[in-house]
Amino acid sequence: MKKVTVVIPNYNGMKFIEECLNAILNQDADTPDYQVLVVDNGSEDGSLELIHSQFPKVKTIALNSNTGFCHAVNVGIRAADTPYVLLLNNDTRADARFVRSLYDAIEDKPSAFSVSGKMLMWDNPERIDDAGDRYCVLGWAYARGKGKPAADYGKASEIFSACGGAAIYRKSILDQIGLFDEAHFAYLEDLDLGYRAKLYGYKNYYEPSAAVIHYGSGTSGSRYNSWKTSLAAANSIYVIAKNMPLLQILWNLPFLVLGFFLKFLFFCRKGMGMIYVKGLRDGFIKSFANSRHPRTGRGKLGNCFAIQWQLYLNTLRILKKY
Repeated sequence: MKKVTVVIPNYNGMKFIEECLNAILNQDADTPDYQVLVVDNGSEDGSLELIHSQFPKVKTIALNSNTGFCHAVNVGIRAADTPYVLLLNNDTRADARFVRSLYDAIEDKPSAFSVSGKMLMWDNPERIDDAGDRYCVLGWAYARGKGKPAADYGKASEIFSACGGAAIYRKSILDQIGLFDEAHFAYLEDLDLGYRAKLYGYKNYYEPSAAVIHYGSGTSGSRYNSWKTSLAAANSIYVIAKNMPLLQILWNLPFLVLGFFLKFLFFCRKGMGMIYVKGLRDGFIKSFANSRHPRTGRGKLGNCFAIQWQLYLNTLRILKKY
């Protein structure tokens, strides 16, 4: 019986997909039995045809158009018939023990919902691209360890949420708490899912032995662009509206206002201040439009207090540049 389904969303990934699949299909011999599924988001660059011709063992699901990261991976998760689902970006190259390491890590932790791998920079693999995601009281989500020496992140640890670009998830918990929220389309959807799991009392971890090299912004094209800035800003509002009880929002409001103002100044320096503001506006609209989103799990007050403490702690880590 297969233990893991590796789900790879692909959209016009011709530049990366061959190297990505070669790496994930050539894992060490002691890797638990796994299968690879590519969900193609209406690619027009021939990458789907390349998969069919060069990787006949890889299962594919072809969507008619670009439905976004969330919908694509949800299609893959629903198609998976394994206890674990491993999500992997198409612009990555996985280490030969990647699947084994993530599988062992989540098997060893019954309370774990997800385990995030060590993502390294493509052009400088001695540096961290993402060592798990954090979320702070300023309303900022950020990649732990971004740009820092990989050697400094060699210890397994608990994190706020896993980065969906290289992480394993327990499918039974996904069945319980729900899949990725497709209203996100892309960006912060993995934070939202990890947050939701924490509200239910589950935990998310980082495993340093599960390494991938990550190109970064392989689909969106750059780290900062108008589309990404607007969508990420909208989703930053949406995450708060969905996951924080009203009293917690009011408690954190001074910090949140400060955080969004500092972000506005940051994007003004990049000439995208008004794009960011428009994104925030879209986030409020999205939050009201999806106000009936299920919020089961919120009633556990102790989980909310535990999350609030982490929001404070992660803010201090920003100040310490940790």
